Amino acid sequence: MRIPTFFPFVLCRTALVLALAVLTVKISAQEATAPAPAAPVQAVATSDYMLRPSDILQVKVFQEEDLTREVSVSQEYTVSLPLVGTVDLRKRSVRQAEELIRQLYDRDFLVNPQVTVIVLKYAERAVNVIGMVNSPQAVPFPAERGLTLLEAIARAGGFNRLADRGNVKITRTDDKGVSNTFTVNAEKLLDSKSSNLWSLQVDDVVYVPEKFF
Repeated sequence: MRIPTFFPFVLCRTALVLALAVLTVKISAQEATAPAPAAPVQAVATSDYMLRPSDILQVKVFQEEDLTREVSVSQEYTVSLPLVGTVDLRKRSVRQAEELIRQLYDRDFLVNPQVTVIVLKYAERAVNVIGMVNSPQAVPFPAERGLTLLEAIARAGGFNRLADRGNVKITRTDDKGVSNTFTVNAEKLLDSKSSNLWSLQVDDVVYVPEKFF
């Protein structure tokens, strides 16, 4: 039997097609199993941060460089600014402070001012953890997020072997100087799946009493 002269060409062409098909399948498989790119880390916004005494602020008014000031929030929650004088920032966030200052300048001095408030330095914020923990101390309070009871105790070295976990005391003082004490069963919190495990406030005092056997 005589093999046609074009037969080797057909075989080569068929082999090439098969090789390309295999290569395409491998590339598709690699693309399907490749990990997705990591999502970019987003910065935590500071606009909702509640201002407090000893915060250092920069206050800027767009195109009014002579009004730019770096000021410290007083113990009375006030700052002093050019033209508008004393500004009360009690119970105001950064965003609310911007709006208040904008309104004050807009009222009598400027036309549609654009005000920016930046926290240059946060006041020291802490909760005190004392009693039957391994390292009693003032635990720094994150500037832009909360702190739970269990997190504070963990940062103070955790409970020691004498701790009465069922009767942890939290003392909290309000703006009027009135103190309230709450008793928390931290043993139950340890077994809880809740994401909000007794959120603390700045200047809270956490006391872990001794357990009597």
